[in-house]
Amino acid sequence: MILLRAILRHLLRHPWLTVLSIIGVALGVAVVTGVDLANESASRAFRVAAETVAGRATHQIVGGPAGIPEELYRSLRVDRGIRPVAPVVEGYVAVPGQPGTTLRIIGIDPFAEGPFRAFGARFIKGADLEGLLARPASGLLLGETAGRLGVKEGGILNVETGGIDHRLTVAGFLEAGEGVNRQGLEGVVVTDIATAQELLGMVGRLSRIDLILPEGGDARLTALRKSLPAGTEVMAAGARTGSLDQMTRAFRLNLTALSLLALMVGMFLIYNTTTFAVVRRRRLIGMLRAMGVTRREIFALICSEAILVGIVGMVLGLAGGMLLGRVLTGLVTRTINDLYFVLQLGEMVLSPLILAKGAILGIGATVAAALPPALEATTAPPRAVLVRSVIEARTRRLVPLAAIVGFLAMGGGCLLFLGDRGGIVTGFVGLFALILGYALVVPGATVCIAALVRPLAGGIAGPLGRMAARGVVTSLSRTGVATAALVVAVSATIGVGIMVGSFRSTVERWLESRLRADVYVTTVGTGTGREKPPLDPALVERLATVPGAAARSLTRRVTVEAAEGATDLLVMDVPQRSFFGLRLKEGDPERGWSSFSRGEAVIVSEPYAFRHRVGPGDRVRLRTDRGVREFPVAGVYYDYGSDTGVVAIARAAYLRHWDDRSVDGIGFYGDKGVTTDQLAEEIRKRAGASRITVISNRQLRDASVAVFDRTFAITGVLRLLTVVVAFVGVLSALMAIQVERSRELAVLRAVGLTPAEVWGLVCGETGLIGLIAGLLSLPLGILEALVLIHVINRRSFGWTMELSLEPAILLQAMVLACSAALIAGIWPAFAIARTSPALALREEE
Repeated sequence: MILLRAILRHLLRHPWLTVLSIIGVALGVAVVTGVDLANESASRAFRVAAETVAGRATHQIVGGPAGIPEELYRSLRVDRGIRPVAPVVEGYVAVPGQPGTTLRIIGIDPFAEGPFRAFGARFIKGADLEGLLARPASGLLLGETAGRLGVKEGGILNVETGGIDHRLTVAGFLEAGEGVNRQGLEGVVVTDIATAQELLGMVGRLSRIDLILPEGGDARLTALRKSLPAGTEVMAAGARTGSLDQMTRAFRLNLTALSLLALMVGMFLIYNTTTFAVVRRRRLIGMLRAMGVTRREIFALICSEAILVGIVGMVLGLAGGMLLGRVLTGLVTRTINDLYFVLQLGEMVLSPLILAKGAILGIGATVAAALPPALEATTAPPRAVLVRSVIEARTRRLVPLAAIVGFLAMGGGCLLFLGDRGGIVTGFVGLFALILGYALVVPGATVCIAALVRPLAGGIAGPLGRMAARGVVTSLSRTGVATAALVVAVSATIGVGIMVGSFRSTVERWLESRLRADVYVTTVGTGTGREKPPLDPALVERLATVPGAAARSLTRRVTVEAAEGATDLLVMDVPQRSFFGLRLKEGDPERGWSSFSRGEAVIVSEPYAFRHRVGPGDRVRLRTDRGVREFPVAGVYYDYGSDTGVVAIARAAYLRHWDDRSVDGIGFYGDKGVTTDQLAEEIRKRAGASRITVISNRQLRDASVAVFDRTFAITGVLRLLTVVVAFVGVLSALMAIQVERSRELAVLRAVGLTPAEVWGLVCGETGLIGLIAGLLSLPLGILEALVLIHVINRRSFGWTMELSLEPAILLQAMVLACSAALIAGIWPAFAIARTSPALALREEE
């Protein structure tokens, strides 16, 4: 009881130190929990949507980009008697007047739906059947979705796809059915097959055919495969979902790694604040030991306090993580919609496992950080505990050993970077080993820099300057960890900042070389680049000749699915100068253009070549409407529009192998003397009432860079949080240092040092800590940037990025480190300068 009162008394006398320790734990837990919740929410939303739409189908028959003929469904069901089997037409439509609102159209045969999807059981009972089939252009959607769109049952929902407006009657509302999450139906509109075909421009075609095959039916599956016409294939229902989930895996893993980097900073600071919570009471602990309190009781007391701080910090951290998760969930979803596929995400998912992980990290990290100082306080003799010089001498003796271990850790991390075949996880392990090893070298480097700075500080500030430089070294047990934590935090902002800046400049240069046309025409924004609906064929014909246009290019982005995964195809009919704008990384441009333009070969993007290990002279296998074909690779080109990879093929070759004449993008090259605005106006006149997007070269580049900036907005949030965590930890450490040094500074006051000189001494020490941390963070930050650009990014996405080292980023880092340290030292300096020397010299704790 007496021990408990002693601890509580100490906590009450120094409440801000305790509060800062709790905040340090809470911030570390909040960052990791928030990122995990955002990732899990996005992943779960995708899984739920995929499972809801796929239902109980075990296999799917898919075709080419234009789908499969609906006659195949009739043949399977009627001629071959295959049951259960259900046709599906699927696509996306936009809602005019509500920017960014995209609905997923699912066209079904109500009479075949019962065994497949939960909402299909309603049609067996007759519910909604009459409304769906009797009314032309009608559909069903969730009541929540209808409310969000402002339509009621029997009302009209205006939708648009491919530049064409459609009117859809809301025949009723969907019911999720037993065991189905309503989130999976958010943004889904269910129609009959004919309505979906008309809406999506797929009359006579199906997106896929769903099957339920019994387990062990390999012979039946083999026979089915042999009987299917060329250009179609039967796949496991989960293969498509897994392929789409794979698209975002590297993106989500990188976010997790960034959160772990923030956690590493948090771990340093938790250790820092917990260590000081023990160190500043070394005198009290020594006195208790001298009075007969056992080592076990001291150890239990210190650990109990750490657990209490950890529990409070964990609770606050989980609450903060939930709030942060809501913000990050929106950013993650927006990025997925920009880069990958349309994802309808309702509310953030609160996963018990993620919350448990955050709780374990918070309490576990705090207790782990408390063990070293607790063991030291209980194993050292009472007199050694009472004398501060003992621990300082021990710390200085350990500095060379820590440096040796640090260099070994850095070397081991660098070994993991060798070669391109190492995985992304291995790359992050090497990065963390590099950071940890560098942090172990920081105390030794601090001693060296302080020794070099001491003469300069003396020349500027006289004896106080030399005292400040010497104080950093004499308190190395406390300043070393604080400096290392600040170095790790600031270097993280440098590394990520250089990486983002390098990527941005690389993308800008790529866009300048890639976009050669003066004006581009696409459909009004529905879906992502992978899901853009084609332009109206009649419109494409009208735009074949436009006054003021010297030439035009045609493009089409489609996805070819296969059992081994999906392949993105970029179909191009472009002039030679646009082809050269692709910038080949491998292969001869002249020979590549010759074989590509004749339709004899394809070129592949750098990420595709990296993932599939192909290059010039190799061949890629693609499932066409004429069966599986092999295409020789003429070159590998730089591309930053897709991290999964793209195969570019000439339109002439595409039309030979696929029954799809659609176009989703047109580029116009102006004649001499024709301005961009004049050309765009002529295009709009030819388009007439068709709803299209007409955008200039400059506008398209600006829009692409804006998407890039949105993609890295979440990175900026994590960088800011890392700095906040570091600032709180440094503030806690410096306050604890000055509290422990109160007697030392009181002696200086007693022998004649004025309050202003004490203020200058304390601010000089904290400023020097910031200066040292800033200087040491520069090499580590540049190393982190090199690893992120040439190892992590390469292994994650396969991109080659050019290093762009902006001096402003390094200058900002120095200002950040010095400012954080100086601001953190203001309050301790103010408090000590105002403290009475007589009060500080009292022996009692």
